[in-house]
Formats: sequence, C-alpha cells, structure tokens
Amino acid sequence: MKSKNPQKKKLFKRLLFFAKPYRKYLSIAIISVILLSIPGPLRPLLIGRMVDKYIVQSQNPGMLLWWSMLLLGVMVLEGILQLISSYFSNLLAQSVIRDLRKKIIQHFLRLRMSYFDKNPVGAMVTRVVSDMEAITEVFSSGIMEIISDLFSLVFILFLMFMNNWELAWMTLVPIPFLLLATRIFARSMKDSFQKERVAVTRLNTFVQERLSGISVVQLFNREREEYKRFEKINEGHKQAHIQAVWANSIFFPIVEILSSLSIAFLLVWGALHVSGKSAAEIRSMYGEVFAFTLWINQLYRPIRQLADKFNILQRGTVRAERVFDVLDEQADLQESGSITDVDFAQSVHFENVSFSYVKDSLVLKNVNLTINHGETVAFVGATGAGKTSIVNLLGRFYEHDSGVIRIGNVPIQEIKLSELRKNIAIVLQDVFLFSGTIFSNITLGDMQFTNDDVVSAAKAVGAHEFIMNLPGNYQHEIGERGGVLSVGQRQLIAFIRAYIYAPQILILDEATSSVDSESEQLIQRATEQITKGRTSIVIAHRLSTIQKADRIVVMEKGELVEIGSHQELLQLENGYYRRLYDMQFFNQNEEHEAI
Repeated sequence: MKSKNPQKKKLFKRLLFFAKPYRKYLSIAIISVILLSIPGPLRPLLIGRMVDKYIVQSQNPGMLLWWSMLLLGVMVLEGILQLISSYFSNLLAQSVIRDLRKKIIQHFLRLRMSYFDKNPVGAMVTRVVSDMEAITEVFSSGIMEIISDLFSLVFILFLMFMNNWELAWMTLVPIPFLLLATRIFARSMKDSFQKERVAVTRLNTFVQERLSGISVVQLFNREREEYKRFEKINEGHKQAHIQAVWANSIFFPIVEILSSLSIAFLLVWGALHVSGKSAAEIRSMYGEVFAFTLWINQLYRPIRQLADKFNILQRGTVRAERVFDVLDEQADLQESGSITDVDFAQSVHFENVSFSYVKDSLVLKNVNLTINHGETVAFVGATGAGKTSIVNLLGRFYEHDSGVIRIGNVPIQEIKLSELRKNIAIVLQDVFLFSGTIFSNITLGDMQFTNDDVVSAAKAVGAHEFIMNLPGNYQHEIGERGGVLSVGQRQLIAFIRAYIYAPQILILDEATSSVDSESEQLIQRATEQITKGRTSIVIAHRLSTIQKADRIVVMEKGELVEIGSHQELLQLENGYYRRLYDMQFFNQNEEHEAI
C-alpha cells in the first residue's frame, strides 16, 4: 500500500500539470471556494444572536428586521460565490479535458498500426470519452469542493469552540467513529472503481465490436448467443456498480446516526446545564443551542461530502492512470523523419528487407526489388505470401525489421512522415468511408479542393455519372461506412479520392476483388486513368486485371519467386504464375460453360 501512495501523488501531480495554462481560472475558483466557506457557518451564528437578543431577551422588530436583512445579504453573497466557483471550476475542468483529449487523439494518430492490432477500438473510445468524463469531475466537483469543505470544517470548528468549547467537545465525540467509517468506505470505493473501470472497458469494447460486425452476427444467426454474452458482461458492469451502491448504502446511514448522536449529546449537555438555573438563564441558552444544532448539520454535511469528493478523486485518478498509460506508450510510437525536400519521381528500392508482425515469425524475407518511376508493378501470390506487407512497409504503417527501403537515395525513415504519405495514395479492398457527403469523403475536409476539382476528378475516373444519379449528387449523405452505396461505388469514390490528391506513388490493394463484372470494368478504366504518369503498385488475385502491368512479381512465403511481364511469366514451364493463370482460366471457362 505504501508503494502505491507516491505513485498516486505523482499521477495526481501530473494531472494538475494540465491546469497550468489556466492558472487564472484555477486562482479564481480556489479564492471563491475559500471565501464560500465563510458565509455558511456564519448563518447559524447570526441566527443564534437573533434568537438570543431579539426574540428571547427582548422584542425589537426593528433590530430583528435589520439582522434578517444582514442574514439575507450573507445568503446572497453565498449564492454569488457559489455561482463564481461553479462557473470557473467547470470552465477549468472543460479546458483541461479539452487539452487532454486533444493530446490523446494526437497520440493515437502517431501510433503504428501494430498498436491498433493489439488494442480493441472500444477500449480506446473509453479512454477518450468515459475516462475523460471521470477526469472532468476531478476539476469541476472534486478538488474545488474538497478545498471548500475543508475550509468550512475549520471555520465551523473555530466558531463552535469560540462560542462554547465544552459544548463543542461534547458534540464532537462521534467524530472519530465517523473518520474510521470514512476510511473504510474510501477503501471499499477504491476497489469498486477498479472493478468498474474494467467493466466499462469490456462493455464498450463488446458493444463497439458487435455493432461494427452486426452483418456477421445476423448472417450466422448469432443474435441470441451474442445477446446472452452481452447479458453476462452487462451483469458484470452492474455488479461493479452495486459494490459502490452497497458501500454508500451503509456509509450514509452511519453518517446520519452519528449526526443524530451529536445532537443527542447537545441535548444531554443542555439538560445538565438547565438544572438549578432560572428561566431567564435557560432562555439565554436558546440561541446557543439553536446555533450548535445548525453547526452540527453543517459539520457532518462536509464530512459526508468529503467522502463523495474523495471518491470522485479516486475514480478520476484511476481513469487518469489509464489515459496516461496510453500517453506513455512509446514502443508503438511512430517516429517521423525530418527530410521534406524529396523527389518522389524516382525509383523505389527494397534492399534486403525483412519484416515480421510477430517476433521470430518472418512475413518478408530479404526482399530485393527496384520499382522504377512511372512503372506499374503487380504483386500476386497466395494469401499470406506478403503482398500487403510490402504496401504496409512502403507507407510506414509498420516498420521493417531489417534492410532499407529508399525513395531514390533517401531511406523512407528519414523522410518526414507527412511528406511521405502526402505522396502515396492507397486504394484498399475494404474501402472506409466516413459519415457525411460524397464530396467530404473525396476531399477528406481538405479546403484546397473545390467542387470543380472533385467533379473533374470524378469524370476522369469515370464515376461522375453514377454520382449525378444519386439524390443530392456530390452532397449525397452516404451514412456510416458508406452503407448506402454498393461495393463498386465505394471503390470508385476511393479512386477519386486517390486521384484528386495526385500522388507520385499509387497503391491498389485488391481493389477489384469484391466487385461485380460491370463495376470491375469501370474500375479497370479508372485504374488505367489513375496510374498514368506515376509509380503504381497493384496487388490482385484476378490476373485478368494485371496483364497490362509492366512487371508482375510473384510472391510465395515472403519471398520473391518470379518477376517478369505477363507474357514472360507464361513462358516459364511449371512456373507459379502460369499454374495460377491456368487455374483461373480453367475456372472461368467452367463457369462460362455452366451458364
């Protein structure tokens, strides 16, 4: 336990560091909450004086009215201070969380693809949304209210002892039991928060994955089974919260009982002190007893709230720890080069390049290949041969284990990452489209492209006609992941997107493998247009789509086994490419005869 306390302090200090740019908000919030601790305890003192002097001892409506106005003024002041403290505390909290959320998103954008392979998207969404909300409460209702409650406690105790130290000691007898109960409660809540964070992540991950893969769930008739799995995870989420509810259900009645005990001790003191006293002396005690009754309520309320606020701090600290764990992730952080002045109209060289997704399990083995500028090179091979890995390495989505990849004479690791990717465009088999319009998905929000630019690119690719047939044309809303479009239409939009950015290096990864014959013809024409004048790398299963490539590279088990043109490779007896071609040609003939 001791070993964790310094770590907690360090974590909390790091969290407070994000408030440094907002010292003004922090200072105003702290000053207002400190001042806020004064009016509340003053009210019982004023009420006690009013009861003693102007209700019990003498009937003076004028002075009673004056003191009532003074009490009203104190209440108005308290309201103003509450307004200021609440506003600036929340302003501080939202400013800090905005910066922290920006920082974690920037960090996510710099991570290698290998990080996203290992971590579920739902967990990352939890970091950015749920965890941030918990951290927000640390600043908005945690730290500030703890400061206010502590100062209120001190001021209440000061006024109590100043008025009657004996009575103050009498009413404080239950406090040690309250402190013990608070400590036990805090430990219980800490355990529940740790279970809660795990449960929230599991729930978010499950929901995100099932909604993203809803077609698979429905296709394989897994609705009932997935619902049962959800019920189990949801039950775990409920149980994690139930522990906190159970602790609260025990703690707060204990606080109320101890508060009642303090009032009971107050009444006992009053009973002991009225013995043998005159009616006038007894009446003189009314105001003091009245004030102490109010002070006891005010005393226990901050103590009870302190437990709540410490819970908020604990929850926020636990969530902040997970956020900082992500920010501290350096192993998968992608370093950017510094060179920006690179001529991409040069050859691409792979020299003894080896790569593995999992250590000691090579996917690429000593690959040596030169792709000349303006050349179209196609890669073919069985699934898992390493074709897509070539693409991933060139775009630096993953880093190769050994060897070097150069653009001209410049290793790609030395090229600034934004400069490298600005000159490389990739059209994938599974095109990802964002919620929004066709126009926004083509430009990706880049303001340099006008509507004329987009229309011109669409016409060049051969997609203008189908877009104009859609309601709204280029402003047509396509829904999440482009769900309202066909596979071929999504591919064509991806071609327009690649074309309009005018890359020097174009990569087509299985761009026609999932489309029908009609869409394939459109995409073939788009491919011919988009590959003109630039280095093109095409990965394909359908050999009919790559016969016009300048060179075809055949890969098997991470190695280059054959290189040549379509005609050259067909001349190789027992060659891999020839066998593959014969199998596809034979299958196509069978299909044609069956029709």
